[in-house]
Amino acid sequence: MKILIFIVFQIINLNLCLAAKEEAEVKPKTEIADKRIYSEEEFQASVLIEVENHLKKIGQDKIIEFSKELIKKEHDIKLKELKIVKNEEQLKMNEKNFKEQVTKFRTNQNKFIGCIDEKQKNRDKRIGHMVDVISGMKPANAASLLSVQDATISVQILEKLNPVKVSKIFNLMDKEISARLQKQYMNMKR
Repeated sequence: MKILIFIVFQIINLNLCLAAKEEAEVKPKTEIADKRIYSEEEFQASVLIEVENHLKKIGQDKIIEFSKELIKKEHDIKLKELKIVKNEEQLKMNEKNFKEQVTKFRTNQNKFIGCIDEKQKNRDKRIGHMVDVISGMKPANAASLLSVQDATISVQILEKLNPVKVSKIFNLMDKEISARLQKQYMNMKR
């Protein structure tokens, strides 16, 4: 209902402005300067009087139709406001769920990375142990052991051994296996 009154006031205010503009064009500027300045209450009172006069001219049928349109539009606005509120609530819930999922994902990611790091540390520890074992072996025994070992592990072990011992091991290996391991060893060093 407030919207209806507001719109009616706006229409009347527009009509008053147009009427004042027409009078200003017709009357000389000296008469405009002689006009009185109204207070807010006086202005509102004159607007109400103009609204009544305007409504009397328009007729009751058009007023009823106009009122129905305004009430319908006001109802539509309320429905849209409710929809906006519901959408905002849904958005807040979605945002909360998203933040929870991101937190959960980061926790799982940290666990996974920690697990990988732990596995890598254990593997490095085992390789370090094998380096110690092979360091104590004679080059011929080390060559035969590394020849049958997985090539990647053999290269990682050879990488950590003394270069003099590595050259002796390569010399005692089968030439084909030695060449393959040396190639992997050189690619790993880069």
